[in-house]
Parts: sequence; C-alpha cells; structure tokens
Amino acid sequence: MQAAHLDELVELEESYWWHVAKRQLALRLLQQYCPPPGRLVEGGIGSCRNLLEFREAGYDVSGFDVMPEAVELAHERGLTDVRQHDLSQPWPLEADSVRAVVLLDVIEHIEDPVRVLQNAGEVLSPGGCIIVTVPAYQWLFGRWDEALGHFRRYTGRRLRSEARQAGLKVRKLTYWNAFTLPAAIAVRTCQKLRPPRETSAEFPRVSPFTNRMLLTCADAERWMMDRLPVPCGLSVVGVLCK
Repeated sequence: MQAAHLDELVELEESYWWHVAKRQLALRLLQQYCPPPGRLVEGGIGSCRNLLEFREAGYDVSGFDVMPEAVELAHERGLTDVRQHDLSQPWPLEADSVRAVVLLDVIEHIEDPVRVLQNAGEVLSPGGCIIVTVPAYQWLFGRWDEALGHFRRYTGRRLRSEARQAGLKVRKLTYWNAFTLPAAIAVRTCQKLRPPRETSAEFPRVSPFTNRMLLTCADAERWMMDRLPVPCGLSVVGVLCK
C-alpha cells in the first residue's frame, strides 16, 4: 500500500459504505464462528479502524502491517500491540494462542498467499477461525488492481484450494457485494476499451444519500448470507479453521 492510500483510508474508513459494510460483515462472522473473549490478530491493519472496532466488541487485539506509517498510526490511537511484520514470514506468536485472525483484502497483495494462511493457522487455537475477504474474478483484473498492488483476484474455488493447501478447513465460503457487481463490470469494461492511462487507487466518492443506500443494500445482503450463500459478488468471503 502506498502512503497516500493509507491517508485515504484514514479519511474514509469511518463512514464510507465499502469499509463500514466490510467491517460489519467481519464482526457478524466473528460473532457467529468465534465470539469473544480471546485474542484477535489482524494482518494488514491499514488505518487500524477495524482493530478499534474489534477491541470494542470484546477481543484482546493485536496487529501486523508492513508499513511503518500504519504501525505508528495504530500506536497513536492507543493500540500498543501492533508490530511491523511481513505476513509471509513466521508470525512472532505462540502456537495455538489466537482466537481469531482477520485478513480483509490482504492476501491478494501477497505473492505466496498459502504461506500466509499457513502462518495464520499455526497460531490459531482449537475452535478459532480465520476471516478472509478477497476481490473476486480474475477477468475483472485491471488497472485498479495494478494500482493497489494486487497479484490476483479470486473465485470461491481458488480460495478453497489455497485454504486446503495451507491445511485449513473451510467452514463458510460465499461471495459478497453482489449489488455493486454490475456497476463494477461496466466500469472495468470501459477501462479496458479506453487507451491505457494512469489509474488512481482512490475509492469513488458518493453522495451521503448514495452512501446510505449502499449500506442498506449491504445490510440486506448480510441478512441473506445468514440463510443462503450469495452466488456471485465483487468479493469472496471465507471462514477457515484448523
């Protein structure tokens, strides 16, 4: 992640629909599969807004990030157990010591995602879980992904395969964010038809009304996910365990 993108996250993660909806989804899955108390580790903390919410939910939170700016920001916000660390390297934690691991839109940035999942599994305690979100569909890969430093996009099958290679069991696997998929397809198609140009990794700004509407759509989709898997969407979501 570039430092400019971290600045954008600080600005948007409090209220922007994408970040709020993803945080609410992670909290719902955590409550369902590995509720507090216990230690929660987030890999790739960004602006650390998620960690603050997880702490409020009752977890003893820790975090890793490769960016020193992200670690410094977390310390400024009172999150002392946050360290600079490459998730591809063995995690400096005791085996079986972690109740939950959260990797929200992280492993697509890493060349060897199986190694990251293995590292997460090694520190996970019995009964714990890993919450993973990743962007969906390689055919949507474009200049936006390049600007964000993505190596790949996913299908449910690919995430399931990587989990199995890491020695993990899939407890839940579904798509998410189906309601914005048509718009994303239209935008990516237009980008591919235009001559190449520099693409910003900034999130498109929306009006307060549109922001509320998208959050309402996300609420409805979460309700449906509690009952049936979502068949398609802009993201893939997995709950993994040992």
